[in-house]
Amino acid sequence: MDFFDELKASLEEAVEIKEGNKAPSRVTRYEIADVKAIREQLNVSQSEMALALGTSIDTIKSWESRRRNPTGLAAKVLAVIKSNPAFFHELAAH
Repeated sequence: MDFFDELKASLEEAVEIKEGNKAPSRVTRYEIADVKAIREQLNVSQSEMALALGTSIDTIKSWESRRRNPTGLAAKVLAVIKSNPAFFHELAAH
């Protein structure tokens, strides 16, 4: 099967899934971190959180207002901080 045929088959499968005629083989869902709740749980300011995570205050503000969502490593670190608040203090110490 050449590239075009594979692409066509993938698109046809996508249409079948969208129309409900076929179930997707897997579904991946990510929980979006509630950065403001995490920060308030830690009792730290936006600037303290930004410094510990190595990002800007504007990024923290945009995450908290849900204009943007943390992705990649930031999302993973926030998930760890949520379940283990002491980890934040480890990050802040470095």
